[in-house]
Amino acid sequence: MISLPPNERDLHAYVDHQLSESDRRLLETYLGSHPELAAQVQAWQQDAQQLRAALGGALRQPANPELDPALIRQRLKRQSRRQLANAALLLLALGIGGLGGWQARQVTLASSLLPMTDALQAYRLFAQQGMLPADLQVRDNSAMQAWLDRYFSQAERLPDLRQAGFQAVSGRLLSTEQGPAAMVLYEDRDGQRISFYIRPPGPKNYLLPRGSRSDGELRAEYWSDSGYNYAMVSPTNSPAAQWLQDTRTF
Repeated sequence: MISLPPNERDLHAYVDHQLSESDRRLLETYLGSHPELAAQVQAWQQDAQQLRAALGGALRQPANPELDPALIRQRLKRQSRRQLANAALLLLALGIGGLGGWQARQVTLASSLLPMTDALQAYRLFAQQGMLPADLQVRDNSAMQAWLDRYFSQAERLPDLRQAGFQAVSGRLLSTEQGPAAMVLYEDRDGQRISFYIRPPGPKNYLLPRGSRSDGELRAEYWSDSGYNYAMVSPTNSPAAQWLQDTRTF
C-alpha cells in the first residue's frame, strides 16, 4: 500500500507499472490535484518510453549489469528520471560501439536481409536479460488479448499455448523502424520461455512467407497475416522449439 504524499519509490513504481490496481487509482487521484508533480511523472513516463525504444532496437550483446535500469536508479536516485534515461542511453551507445567493430550500418543491413531479427533481439533483451519491467503482467490469456487488441486491433489472435503447458505472463510494447511492436512472453511450470512478437511490415509492406531460422541459441518461427508480421521465439534446443516446429498451430 502506497503512502500519501507518495515518495520517490512509489512514483517510480507507478511509472514502471509495478503498482496494484488500487494503488494506481489512488496515486492518479492524488496526481490529479497536484499538477506540478503530475507533470514531473509524465516526463518520467516519456523518458521510460524513449528508453524502451532504444533498447528495442539494440544490437545483440551479452548481459551487461550496467544497463539494468534498477541498478542505474540506485546510483542516481537523487537525480531526475530524465538524467536516468540519458545515462542509460549513453551506456547503451558505449556498449554498442565496443562490439568487435560492428557498425550501425551493418546491423541495419543485416536486419533487412534476415527476417524478424528484431524479434530475436527483443527475446534476448527481455526474456533472457530482463532489461525492463513489463507493461502488463497477468496469467490470463483473455486479459493479455484485451491488452494486445488496444494496439493491434486487426491482428491475429494471440496463440493459445496451454496445450503445451505455456501461459501468457507478460507483455511489452516496443518501437521499431517499421513501427510500434509488442512482445508477449509465455512461461511453463519449469520456467521455460516462449515469446510471441508482432509488428507492422513497414512502409515497404515487407510481408513474410511462413518460415523459420536459427540465430545462435534461439530459433524463430515467423509468418505474416492480417497486415502484420509475427514470430514465435524460443531457445533452439528446447522442447518448446521442437513443439512449435512440429505443430505450427499459431
